[in-house]
Amino acid sequence: MHISSYEHMQDLAARYLDRDRALSIVDIGAADVNGSYRPLFDHPGWRYTGVDLEAGAGVDVVLSSPYRLPMATRSTDVVISGQAFEHIEYFWMTWLEMLRVLKPGGHVFLIAPSRGYEHRYPQDCWRFYPDAWRALAKFGACELLEVHTDWGAHHDPSSSDWGDTVGVFRKPPMRWYDRFRRNVGAFGLRLLVEDRIALPGTRVP
Repeated sequence: MHISSYEHMQDLAARYLDRDRALSIVDIGAADVNGSYRPLFDHPGWRYTGVDLEAGAGVDVVLSSPYRLPMATRSTDVVISGQAFEHIEYFWMTWLEMLRVLKPGGHVFLIAPSRGYEHRYPQDCWRFYPDAWRALAKFGACELLEVHTDWGAHHDPSSSDWGDTVGVFRKPPMRWYDRFRRNVGAFGLRLLVEDRIALPGTRVP
């Protein structure tokens, strides 16, 4: 993790999260690779859960698939992810899962590179600009509260090659039939994706 990414997440947590309220926080792609967001959420009353595809430092829950989260629907106050989406082949499927587990009124903090050298972990597929986050907001039927991209170089040498696109999303309350339509659509997309990849434990009967 480059320093600028940590600073972005630190800023979002400070501006959007109520330190007097109990919060559940899920971090997608939480493995400690040169850094972790975990210290930012080490606060009394906050419960942080780091998830990733492999066991290791910073990981509380190991996933069998990047497209399924083992959390109940509408169970989480905040979902965060930084420096992960570029490594996920079908990131829009992970996005729908993030919104599924998020409570109405909850927030997503999403950070991913807009530029930077190739770093395959295990693959490096994507770079993102503000319109990508606007598209995700439309796709997930949620509000995009803010988005910006680092166009200039960061002052720290370890971050100067990197730029990030940073977004904050809010999940609005949804009527039951809107939830039903989105869930049916997500199920169909998941079947389509799983028909094209061979990930153990992801086949829907």
